[in-house]
Amino acid sequence: MKRVAADLDLARGVAAAVEPDPTAAVCLFRSLADPARLRILRHLALGEHRVVDLTAHLSLAQSTVSQHLACLRDCGLVSSRAYGRASMFSLATAPELLALFAAAERLLEVTGDAVELCPTSGRRTATASRE
Repeated sequence: MKRVAADLDLARGVAAAVEPDPTAAVCLFRSLADPARLRILRHLALGEHRVVDLTAHLSLAQSTVSQHLACLRDCGLVSSRAYGRASMFSLATAPELLALFAAAERLLEVTGDAVELCPTSGRRTATASRE
């Protein structure tokens, strides 16, 4: 009986090592799920920008851009540096983030419109949650 319990404990340990806690990944993808944040990140892939530049380029309110940049900075995706009285924002992990975007594009090419048609997280769900 002790042998079975030891084997069960070992199996649980192996499963925990193979299946890491998904919390961080869920938080990462949640931070990327907002269309405005995704647009900001894609724009920052072109180079560093001030809030006023992002506001003009993306046609978003200053408060919206600032709020999303704060979220992205808290997630470790964006960094900032002082530039006179303003701050310049850039991607904190550009190569990894660009690789993630490229992988997402490839996945979307393979799955087609299945993601948009998904009853749980598709376009209809996003539209319904805004109403």
